[in-house]
Amino acid sequence: MRKICLLILPLSFILLTACGMNKDIPYQIKPFTFTDQNEQPFGSQNLEGKIWIADFVFTNCETVCPPMTANMAALRDAIKKEKLPVEFVSFSVDPTVDMPDKLKGYMEKFTEDEANWHMLTGYGQKEIETFALEEFHTLIQKPNSSNQVIHSTRYYLIDQNGKIVNQYGFQKSHFPEMITDIKKIAKR
Repeated sequence: MRKICLLILPLSFILLTACGMNKDIPYQIKPFTFTDQNEQPFGSQNLEGKIWIADFVFTNCETVCPPMTANMAALRDAIKKEKLPVEFVSFSVDPTVDMPDKLKGYMEKFTEDEANWHMLTGYGQKEIETFALEEFHTLIQKPNSSNQVIHSTRYYLIDQNGKIVNQYGFQKSHFPEMITDIKKIAKR
């Protein structure tokens, strides 16, 4: 019995340690190309070597998307004041409704400057659901009984190599932590 316990103890330690290792390892976003609010192709190639922040929104959202988008605009302003080169990408979770012109009109409610912010569409509903799950490890679901889409309210920080390094709540209280993390990444 003692021999079994001596074998189980190190094995348990190895398993527990291995489970904890993946928590701190960033995960890589696979290449993608979609369509932005200006009806232009935009994707991971445009983001190579750049730090970027991503979120998931949709234009008909009746709850969290307007404050998320307003705070994304405020975050852009805060990062611009810090003179940090960051791109912003908002993926529509309702692509059959959110055509480029609709995304452009939605963006204009929150900012006049779209220089480093791309709102993306140009994919099917299943494609964005799979993309979000596989690349951002988050759930998107559009119920048949509603025009509202279930989605993440997180902001995702992606480094120059296309790796998600952290995620945050969309509230302004998270801005200082995000800016600190961006400064660390920018020094790499």
